[in-house]
Amino acid sequence: MQAGKPILYSYFRSSCSWRVRIALALKVIDYETVPINLIKDGGQQFSKDFQALNPMKQVPTLKIDGITIHQSLAIIEYLEETRPTPRLLPQDPKKRASVRMISDLIAGGIQPLQNLSVLKQVGEEMQLTWAQNAITCGFNALEQILQSTAGIYCVGDEVTMADLCLVPQVANAERFKVDLTPYPTISSINKRLLVLEAFQVSHPCRQPDTPTELRA
Repeated sequence: MQAGKPILYSYFRSSCSWRVRIALALKVIDYETVPINLIKDGGQQFSKDFQALNPMKQVPTLKIDGITIHQSLAIIEYLEETRPTPRLLPQDPKKRASVRMISDLIAGGIQPLQNLSVLKQVGEEMQLTWAQNAITCGFNALEQILQSTAGIYCVGDEVTMADLCLVPQVANAERFKVDLTPYPTISSINKRLLVLEAFQVSHPCRQPDTPTELRA
């Protein structure tokens, strides 16, 4: 592997970026943050320089070991394969499948439907309702799944990639004023995860580009 500090192109509020920040914190990987403001100047992700780095014009993007990786789950899996401690994918293949299933459900079946790029297409008047419906539909399924897979966390009693996806998505739900009362399993797991240091230091309220009024 090439020497040099990894560089994470991130936006403080991006739930996909938050997943990667949690993984980097859990694995104690020192890195540099380059903020990409998804709103300022029409969206800095649309600049020619960033588009050359990531043709999809999305965060997160991670430069590490001489390569550039896009997509949060691909980044986390690369970190898992190259820096396997602590383990974020269980050794047991059945549990590993559950972790990937939950991660994909959130990263592919919930978050993209309430993402900024989609909400812009929906129109301002419908954005809140659209996001709430997308999250509620996904959480209805997720709550049922977690009732059969969860221990202390999403899959058993160890933090996994599924948990890295869960916490940012619950934060999205709270931001869009989704009633979490029907989701006691999701809520209790989220509460237990938020007290862990890796989830705290990676939180959107503690990033280099967090606006002053949102800092904690």
